[in-house]
Amino acid sequence: MTLRVRPHAPDPEGCVLDITPESAGWGHVGFKVCKLAAGQTARGGEAGREACLVALSGTVDIEVAGERFAGVGGRRSVFEDAAPGAVYAPAGAAYAVTATTDAEVAICSAPGAAGRPPRRIDAEQMSREVRGRGTNTRYVRNILPETEPADSLLVVEVITPGGHWSSYPPHKHDRDVAQEESQLEETYYHRLSPPQGFAVQRVYTDDRSLDETVSVEDGDVVMVPRGYHPVGAPHGYDLYYLNVMAGPKRTWIFRNDPAHDWIVRR
Repeated sequence: MTLRVRPHAPDPEGCVLDITPESAGWGHVGFKVCKLAAGQTARGGEAGREACLVALSGTVDIEVAGERFAGVGGRRSVFEDAAPGAVYAPAGAAYAVTATTDAEVAICSAPGAAGRPPRRIDAEQMSREVRGRGTNTRYVRNILPETEPADSLLVVEVITPGGHWSSYPPHKHDRDVAQEESQLEETYYHRLSPPQGFAVQRVYTDDRSLDETVSVEDGDVVMVPRGYHPVGAPHGYDLYYLNVMAGPKRTWIFRNDPAHDWIVRR
């Protein structure tokens, strides 16, 4: 199984990445990235699938089911200490994302039911956390957490400073066990600063039936169908990643690898 997905040349709507449940071989998460020039529009909307439209950088106008959200986004880079712009599009709603400046937009999707209203997700609704300590410290912004309304989607972004580890100790969420673990597919969209850098992500299961270590570069996606999935950022290169998760139940309950759980219990 190939876990690393590399960007390709832009299509007519600026799309450089397009992961569907069919291409990934799973049942829930879809992920797309469009790099739009000012004035360019990306369109979408599928029956039975909700979407979170995230302006990673630049400014866009978004229309969902005839409702217009102007001036979404505005940060210059994913590494700027500011919230992204985001709009929730319910299942079945047609949407159009039009760049008012050069912009990078992530389209995160998962199964959903029609009936929810479209809405702008304001910065004040995106809670922030600092996780870990020492060289395990990373900075988290919850774009669409389980405390905010949606059917399947969970969306979060993380900054990991150079020389630090993230999604660490290694954890997983691939079983539906009440109060212990939830079953969620996940994508990691990686960006690096400076962009010529690289990061390392390992994806492995307890029985090692899946055990892959992936060197990722700026703009790559790593798919996590199951297993533990720690990430390391080399010295000198800050790492950003956008996570999209979805599964049968919209809850995030993870289990640390027992071999490494001592790290957080010291």
